[in-house]
Amino acid sequence: MPPQTPPQTAPEALEDVELVVVAYRSRAQVEQMLAGLPADLPLVVVDNSDGSDGLRDVVEGRPNGRYLVGGGVGFARAATRGALSSTASVVLFVNPDVRPTPEHLAAVVADVRSDATLAASAACVVDADGPEAGQPQIGCGGWEPTLTRVAVHAAGLHKRLPTAGVYAKPLANAPLRVDWVSGGCMAVRREVFERLGGFDTDFYVYNEDMAFGRAARAAGLREVLRTDVLVPGASGGSGAPSLEMMRLRGASMARYVRKHHALVPALAMRALTAAGYAVRAAEQVAKGDRRRAREHWAYAVGAATTTATVGGRVVTRG
Repeated sequence: MPPQTPPQTAPEALEDVELVVVAYRSRAQVEQMLAGLPADLPLVVVDNSDGSDGLRDVVEGRPNGRYLVGGGVGFARAATRGALSSTASVVLFVNPDVRPTPEHLAAVVADVRSDATLAASAACVVDADGPEAGQPQIGCGGWEPTLTRVAVHAAGLHKRLPTAGVYAKPLANAPLRVDWVSGGCMAVRREVFERLGGFDTDFYVYNEDMAFGRAARAAGLREVLRTDVLVPGASGGSGAPSLEMMRLRGASMARYVRKHHALVPALAMRALTAAGYAVRAAEQVAKGDRRRAREHWAYAVGAATTTATVGGRVVTRG
């Protein structure tokens, strides 16, 4: 099913809204993303590669573009800084590697403006090509980790039991209740974001969206995943090597369960995750896919050690 475009939306639907984009060596992706949006749409880009690819010129060349040096602080800190520097009533977190239309953005903005119980509304990012073109990607949202959910995911059973694991893989246009939503294309009222403390800066990247959903639930709020708002994704969102990102994924999950769960369940979830990805790595070696094997092994190492690096610098430590 191709990505659906909601009906044409009036320009005022995006008034008093600002995009927040965190970039890392992703000038080309940011340019492509912005090409599909109004030139005067307010935008703040927090650049974690500090202008190494000339992104400042792109941003400041727009009528309402603001450029902030990120300093390599990771997604959570950079996104929080960008959002809290805004004066707009609604902020829209948009990753460089997604391709929303103004109508996509207006749909999630309308949700948080019209429902005071919502902490956030997020679109589903879909594959732009390949065998699953038009289908939502895994990880658009998901559920709070538990021993059972982590075991399902670690064993790969989430493919057969899509609502039993940690990460959701929604079906297009099929409503799905989740505990948290991804910040890839997410609207939130700035006042709510500030009240909830922004993204948890204990996480360099990954799991900050899971933690934000947890904070929202604790405050009596909820988040909604719009399975009818399907935003195409693109490949190559940043210049960070895939093995670094995979190890960060594993380390961030381990850090999350350690922070928010009792010691014994947290240790069990870490062990299950590390073991599950180690088995996946072995399976990929047997299939001859050494690239995937290295990625799965990197995830296992991150989960086991809670430590990861970017560019040789330790950014997450157990």
